Amino acid sequence: MDVKLILDLAVYALVGVTALSTVRVAIGPTPEDRLIGLNLAASQVLAILVLLAVRQKQAVYLDVALVYAILGYVGILAIARHLEKEEGS
Repeated sequence: MDVKLILDLAVYALVGVTALSTVRVAIGPTPEDRLIGLNLAASQVLAILVLLAVRQKQAVYLDVALVYAILGYVGILAIARHLEKEEGS
């Protein structure tokens, strides 16, 4: 099989799974479930960016993926800290 076809199929599969993760974020039922779904979706988008960088041989996607990973990590930490403070109240 062609490498580009395999990369395309991997991207399509990740897009599908990301849609399912987004459904988990939307329906919950608990804030912790939503946080896990958001973290999963962020990781999958990161993987999509890396696969696109390899597929199109564009290093700029790797730079975007790095910034996205850092912001996603900080965002997840902020949400987790907020949820922790709500439980303590």
